[in-house]
Amino acid sequence: MKALKSGKYDLDRTSVIISQTGGGCRATNYIAFLRKAFKDAGFENVPIISLNPGGFDENPGFNITMKLLDDMTKAVVYGDLLMKVLYRTRPYEKIPGSAEQLYQKWVEKSQDTLKNGGYLQFNRDIKQIVKEFDQLELKADLTKPRVGIVGEILVKFHPDANNHLVDFLESEGAEAVMPGLLDFVLYTMYNAQEKYHKLSNSFWDMLISKIGISGMELIYRRAMRNALKASERFETPETIYEIARGAEKHISLANQTGEGWFLTGEMVELIESGVKNVLILQPFACLPNHVVGKGMVKKLRDAYDGVNLKPIDYDPGASEVNQQNRIKLMLSTAFDNHRKDREKSEAEARKNLASTVSDSS
Repeated sequence: MKALKSGKYDLDRTSVIISQTGGGCRATNYIAFLRKAFKDAGFENVPIISLNPGGFDENPGFNITMKLLDDMTKAVVYGDLLMKVLYRTRPYEKIPGSAEQLYQKWVEKSQDTLKNGGYLQFNRDIKQIVKEFDQLELKADLTKPRVGIVGEILVKFHPDANNHLVDFLESEGAEAVMPGLLDFVLYTMYNAQEKYHKLSNSFWDMLISKIGISGMELIYRRAMRNALKASERFETPETIYEIARGAEKHISLANQTGEGWFLTGEMVELIESGVKNVLILQPFACLPNHVVGKGMVKKLRDAYDGVNLKPIDYDPGASEVNQQNRIKLMLSTAFDNHRKDREKSEAEARKNLASTVSDSS
């Protein structure tokens, strides 16, 4: 609405696109609310396009071409990688603003590649992004508590939806860790395999799922994986099969509504990689997310020692101050645990050094 009212656009040549999962998710119903809101605001002539995998709500004049799918997937990979390297370096930068400056440089460069470059340039960009963020000057020996962020896809990724959570965490002295967006896409693709094995779904859907996931990894994520694997500063994301195995230890993979088992899988991925502080973002009216978010907290606390999990509600009944107070309470535990871990590591280092000196004597 803000954009349409800004006067920047020719409304006779403007359309709006929204994604729909087609499942039991509140986002599936947003398009009807949008159309009513547009009509009430006098924008009835602006088309609202549905981007969905199910082929419903067709839009004359708009087609998802292979070129568009290719560019969309590359854009998501760029975004996931830039998010990962920025969040990992910005809290520790030696020169204030240097990580953000490098990030903005690569946002512009990646946009140019998507418009004018090809597959080879995409792969070169991915390698160069990791290389340049690897070389970014950071403060030596500075560590901070790492806080994972999981939850419903909109409130997790959109700063306006989560009251700029990443900025708030960094201002409080923590490091934010956010799993990527493409993993959610791969989760929706993977579900066809589970439906075939457990819910009598189509064999062909299962086969397409396997081929699609392999193609995504081979064509789009291989360069990123190789670059991150060669780095000493950044971790390589798990495959969707590894995330599924982690989730399956605690929840049935037949839980596929909304974020389903994937939400638990992301929490397990973070915890097992050493990120034991996790915020679970719960949006208004998303019952599946509340069930597989809040509902798994006790089970994961029982399964993993020292995990610090905190569900945070983002809805009209929860004020920003209330949210921040709950996050600060979680951070106080995170800082205490971080201090104890550092003291333990330093004690072990002194012990090993003393042992080495004794042996050499």
